[in-house]
Amino acid sequence: MPQHRTLIAIGTLLAVTACQAADAPDEATPPAAVEPCGRECLEGFVDRYLDAMIAHDPSQVPLTDDFVMTENGQRLPVGDALWKTMVGKGTYRLFATDVDAGQVAFIGTIREEANNDPEGAANSLALRLKVEDRRISEAEALVIRGGNSALNLEAMGAPHPVYTTEVPVEERMSRDDLIRVADMYFTGMQQNDGMGEYPFTDDCERIENGNQTTNQPTPPGETRPDPATATSYSGQWSCLEQFESGLIHFVWRIRDRRYVAVDAERGLVYSFVFFDHALGADRTYEAPGGRVVTGGPVDPWTWQIAELFKIENGLIRRIEAVLTRAPYGMDSGWSRWEDSISSEIQDVTGI
Repeated sequence: MPQHRTLIAIGTLLAVTACQAADAPDEATPPAAVEPCGRECLEGFVDRYLDAMIAHDPSQVPLTDDFVMTENGQRLPVGDALWKTMVGKGTYRLFATDVDAGQVAFIGTIREEANNDPEGAANSLALRLKVEDRRISEAEALVIRGGNSALNLEAMGAPHPVYTTEVPVEERMSRDDLIRVADMYFTGMQQNDGMGEYPFTDDCERIENGNQTTNQPTPPGETRPDPATATSYSGQWSCLEQFESGLIHFVWRIRDRRYVAVDAERGLVYSFVFFDHALGADRTYEAPGGRVVTGGPVDPWTWQIAELFKIENGLIRRIEAVLTRAPYGMDSGWSRWEDSISSEIQDVTGI
């Protein structure tokens, strides 16, 4: 080969090698970090997920390759169930946003397909999303269909402002303490005997499926039930009166206690749990004062529940829950069997 051609070939090779080196990633330089997903970002993912379901198109929302979803305790392929039936969003929206864990939990209302109703049927939805690197890796849905749950929630208007009120920095509790106080509610209700430690504020309220189940006004012409002599608990009593009555004893086992979001800035704890009711001879018990009481459903009964707590200064101020009946003994689809039957705390936030 003539000398000038050899020089040209060497020059070309060196140029190509230099370009390749410039284009190659520097192994010493880490990949660009994904910007953290804060409160607004996480709550925005709920809307993006709901909008994608309304469009019946999972490609409209970023999902990880190993994305997992459940609906009412059943693991399903993406695009199934609510992805096929949801036609709109409702007006009630309540969030517990755990920025540290990258998880957001939601209680709200939606619309699903209904015969002869173009706007769809109003149903309630409890939803948990786990977001990693701005993609959703897990979605857990509990849909309460039928009944008046969604209509009751929407009739309330907006969630109580206490849920969005920030706790002063100096009064904020640790994640562990927030979960511990919330769990005292379940422990105090399980086989309730009226003698436990019940951490309620004086103005504590509980809302279930949009119904106020504490401090209800006494109907005209009726006498307010006396916790010392009644044989069943009353919605006219306060949170503390109900627990101290010992008359919620028929809630025999509260299990698979999964704490999925802790919002320390606002003092919120969000959980998914199951309530199993007493069966057979366990339905009869001795209440405080020596009264022998038989109560609760006769047949095997489980409530599948999403429950949100507002906690202030170590006391529960407000409880909001949506629930639906489930096959007796079923689990969440996220727990081992041993954990699903246990009443121990499961902090699944990963923090």
